Amino acid sequence: MIAQPPVKTRLAHVAIPADLLADAAIEDHRVFLRQASWDDFERVLAMRGERSAPRIAYDRGTIEIMSPSSHHERIKSLIGCLVEVYCQARDIDFTPFGSWTLKDAAKEAGLEPDECYIFGTDSSLERPHLAIEVIWTSGGIDKLALYHRLGVAEVWIWQHARVTPYVWRDEQYRPVATSEVLPDLDLRLLERFLDGYDTTSAAMRAYRAALRQASADPAGDDPASARPS
Repeated sequence: MIAQPPVKTRLAHVAIPADLLADAAIEDHRVFLRQASWDDFERVLAMRGERSAPRIAYDRGTIEIMSPSSHHERIKSLIGCLVEVYCQARDIDFTPFGSWTLKDAAKEAGLEPDECYIFGTDSSLERPHLAIEVIWTSGGIDKLALYHRLGVAEVWIWQHARVTPYVWRDEQYRPVATSEVLPDLDLRLLERFLDGYDTTSAAMRAYRAALRQASADPAGDDPASARPS
């Protein structure tokens, strides 16, 4: 893990470290810039440019610059692909927005999800219905607190091979068993296709077949039997 050095408030002439632009590490790497203003956050975003990484977050004076590992990127992309397979199989309209930069200067909050989606036909909304976060390496700022201030209804967190949906209830995000934005999606079934396949396309094909089987015979055999041995 990269150390967290003290950093001066003004960041206009600070370059993003080269190793944070790479994507070969096994672990995610993070650098924290303390005592940073909102303008500093905007400058770091501008220095990063149109890249999808490193991903940058801001929380009340702290900037987090996170370079995701290749493992992190593979998992987040696979989850997204399976969500899209499900939506296509169930005729659900969706629009993916990837690592959409969500920010609100007044609330001193900004972050970029691993993946995010708007469901339905109105893709002009200011916030996604669903954000997906992969926790591959521990540490970092409290993303759920940021998502709340930014007004995102539901967040899925993948950690230790399990996907947990979080929704806002009783003044905090709470883990729930079933997604509220995709209430008929069986997350336990989806999880079975996150490992054991040589390629993403193979996992997508197997998941699509399992969904067809589940629709044709909901009381029949375990649809995960499509998974290779």
